[in-house]
Amino acid sequence: MRKIIVLTFLSLDGVMQAPGGPKEDTSGGFKYGGWTFPYFDDFAGKIMDGQMGRSFDLLLGRKTYEIFSGYWPRNEDKWPGINSVKKYVVSRKKIKLPWERSILINKNVVSEIKKLKQGEGPELQIYGSGNLVQTLLKNDLVDELWLKIFPITLGKGKRLFDKGTIPAEFKLVWNTVSPKGVIFANYKRAGEVKTGSFA
Repeated sequence: MRKIIVLTFLSLDGVMQAPGGPKEDTSGGFKYGGWTFPYFDDFAGKIMDGQMGRSFDLLLGRKTYEIFSGYWPRNEDKWPGINSVKKYVVSRKKIKLPWERSILINKNVVSEIKKLKQGEGPELQIYGSGNLVQTLLKNDLVDELWLKIFPITLGKGKRLFDKGTIPAEFKLVWNTVSPKGVIFANYKRAGEVKTGSFA
């Protein structure tokens, strides 16, 4: 069975919107695009290289796909092999798929993603894709969360744990902290929420 892994940049207050640049996603009046940039260094770059250099296919929402497909085909030297992986694109409407090896999923999304998980192939990595992530969380389809938590609050913006979030337990399987204070923490799904009492 294939794993679905969500790789996300987060502010301390849980915002994941537009980490890469000022014009990446200004919806809702978001004006802090590119907020991760001041915190990147060689330490963070090596971790990202390791995560992005694995064997994987991409599972992306429409907006993230459009951003990626407009950039990566011309910049593969910065992410070797990215153009040859399969890209599964989830969209409510039919869209053009200019990026090679792109496959549209626009009907029976949850059941189609479940089929992908049950099939053969490498792990499915998700970047950005906030709406898609909500669908995956709601249907308990996320196997792992690879979070990069930055020492900054943004006040408003799209959040990782939003309307799709269900009660769920995760286990920390790896973590480290960069010299600039970015927490890298990988979690895997670990059953149901447990409760107790200190009384």
